[in-house]
Amino acid sequence: MPRTRTPSRTRPGSRGFTLVELMVGLVLGLLTILVITAVFALAEGKKRTVAMGSDAQVNGALALYTLQREIQTAGYGASSNRAALGCVVKGKFTNPDPSAASGPTDVTFTLAPVIIKDGANGAADEVTVLQSQTSLYSAPIRVTETHDRTQEYFLVQSSLGVAAGDLLIAVPPAPSSTEWCTLFAATNNTGSAATTLGLNRIPHTAAGNAAWNHSEIFPQANYEGVPITVATPQSYLLNMGNLTQRTYSVSTAGNLQVAAVTSKSVASTTTDLFPQIVNLQAMYGKDTNADGIVDRWDVTTPTTQADWATILAVRIAVVARSNQYEKDLVTTATNSPQWDIGGSDAIAGVTTTTCPGSSNKCVALKVDHLSDWQHYRYKVYDSVIPLRNMLWSS
Repeated sequence: MPRTRTPSRTRPGSRGFTLVELMVGLVLGLLTILVITAVFALAEGKKRTVAMGSDAQVNGALALYTLQREIQTAGYGASSNRAALGCVVKGKFTNPDPSAASGPTDVTFTLAPVIIKDGANGAADEVTVLQSQTSLYSAPIRVTETHDRTQEYFLVQSSLGVAAGDLLIAVPPAPSSTEWCTLFAATNNTGSAATTLGLNRIPHTAAGNAAWNHSEIFPQANYEGVPITVATPQSYLLNMGNLTQRTYSVSTAGNLQVAAVTSKSVASTTTDLFPQIVNLQAMYGKDTNADGIVDRWDVTTPTTQADWATILAVRIAVVARSNQYEKDLVTTATNSPQWDIGGSDAIAGVTTTTCPGSSNKCVALKVDHLSDWQHYRYKVYDSVIPLRNMLWSS
């Protein structure tokens, strides 16, 4: 008879982790946490890079749009007659506030739609835009009777569009060092016919606007005027309304800023517009052969009326910087920001190189003046902006 083996009964014992098993588990857990932390840190860094890069794109796009909008309308009310471009405009402003301690301030600027102040050694440029801000419209107003220095009104073909308080510029037939353009304010005092703003009369009495009206600012030479039946070009007035000059530049903190001078005050107020804009470069587009097409780009500010008349466009570039500091070097001399300006346009006064991977011309945009510049990423935004009022006046 076969023998049946009865399983041995063992006393159930309490079994746990040994010290070695516990230490192995801890090590595996720590390694897992370390990997998860590294992945999370890497993902978070990429997220911040993308987020900050998106902010830089928004800042750059808005900065370029703002400049483009301003430059397109530059010269409104001031460039209707190219023969007056480059004329030196002189005025005098007295603060109407009786508590103001300062005396009269001389005002001098050039009658030009856009003026570019070139930054030295690649530093950011400054772009000044001049335009009329009249609430009605601005058109040249022909002077029909000679105006001498002591006279307190202009007789004109029509004062349509002029309101009391508007700033106007008197332009002589041939601007020169002795016959400059004069800035004054229109007034309306119905106490007498000579001081009443009428259909053919524009007064500028000191009693009506002591802030801007000073007889001594007019040149000794008279502003010649002739009857409207005579075709000979003579003096005329430009209605600048609430004249505005805006100068766009880059602050030391790396922000696009604007300094505005208006008819209310000649003391400019500076306002930051967009952060992380670290460079601004601009060039004049000139038509040197009078065919209506820009054939030369340079940074040379005109000095004569003939040169000013050739400017039809402005080329501009802004450099936006990401606010994200990168641990590694992400920008070097070989991949620093470049401004691609094409391959066919004639460029003067600007150093160009061949663009990487292209036969186009590139201009290096300076960013190495910034602290830790190699640890940030940059994006270039550029545009060619036609000066509409210069094109229309042609």
